[in-house]
Parts: sequence; structure tokens; C-alpha cells
Amino acid sequence: MTNLLSRVSTVIIANGRFPSHRIPLSCIERATYIVCSDGAANEFIKKGGKPDAIVGDCDSISKENRELYSDILYPNSDQETNDLTKSVKFCIESGKKEIVIVGGTGKREDHTLGNISLLAEYISAVNVIMVTNWGIFTPIISTTEFKSYAGEKVSIFSIDKVRLTTENLKYPLNDRALNNWWEGSLNVSLSDSFKIHTTGRTIVYQAFR
Repeated sequence: MTNLLSRVSTVIIANGRFPSHRIPLSCIERATYIVCSDGAANEFIKKGGKPDAIVGDCDSISKENRELYSDILYPNSDQETNDLTKSVKFCIESGKKEIVIVGGTGKREDHTLGNISLLAEYISAVNVIMVTNWGIFTPIISTTEFKSYAGEKVSIFSIDKVRLTTENLKYPLNDRALNNWWEGSLNVSLSDSFKIHTTGRTIVYQAFR
């Protein structure tokens, strides 16, 4: 798994399904700065949480919470970006350069796919991962080694059409371009680490045990 998990500081709670797995929940518990994307604040506050900032177009947050937390509400009406991207940009502008996103999946499939793909946009500006109830998505743009274990389920999604080479995966890629998202999915780690050689935007998924 990625080293970013061991030094969680800034967490964005997106407005997908609120986490139930211990790992994303532990990210929230250990965070020193929590940003809720618009309506995600409703569930977090209901569970007793206190966000440091609420960011978005404010069409999902309840009227009550909008009034109670007006001092930490940062409305952004830009219709060219979604609330998750607005939250990421807010963090970057606030000097937060290492971000863990939770709650980014689990409801509408189009939102899920959109949020996952957006990781490839963020990686050029910030160190970011998305932690779900089932695993971790990590965007990369260059050769990267991942901590792992033998038998870990791994999938690779190539956003840019570049040639990839892998090490220590059961089904190796040897200087191969992936033309569809399924082509790099459902692989398996063979060791305590694996490596992916790439020169383009790539998203790597590691499933929890």
C-alpha cells in the first residue's frame, strides 16, 4: 500500500457513500484537516464530525448545516468542475499538498467513474490517493514501486496511451499499451512489492485483504 496512508494529514470526504471500512475510517480519525465536499458534510456532521471546511456549489448541504457552519463554508459556483475538484483545488490553495480522499465511490456509477478518473488530473499538482471500502486508488505519472504482499489483487488503468512495463505481477505487461480499462485489471502481486514503469497518467488499484 502507499506510504501516504502512514502520514495522513488532510482528508477530503466526498459525497459518495460514507466509509464503513476501518482503513478509510482511520484516515478520518487521524486527519488534522478535514474538508467535506458539499453534501458530504451532512453525513459527517450527523455522525458527530466537525469539518474544517465545506467546499462546493452548496446545492446538497442542508439549510440547517449551511447556517450552522457558515463560517467554514466556501461556496464555489463553477459549473465546469465538480465538488470533489473544487475541494482538491481549495486544499492546494490552502497549502495542503498531500491529500487522502474518502467517500469518492459507492453511489451513482457515473460519479464513481468520474471521481476515480479525476485522480489523473490531480497528480500533477498534489500527492493524492483515494481510499474506498474495498481498496486504494493511486495515480502515478512515472515509474513507481508499490509496497505489497504476495497475492494482493492489483489493477492498472492507463489514462494516457503509453506503453507500460510491470515487475512482480502474475500477468506481466512488457512494453504494452492498454487500449481499454479492463486490459490491465485483475492482476496479482507476487511479492512484497511490485513496480510499474510508465511515462503517462496511470491509476493503480490495490484491493484490501
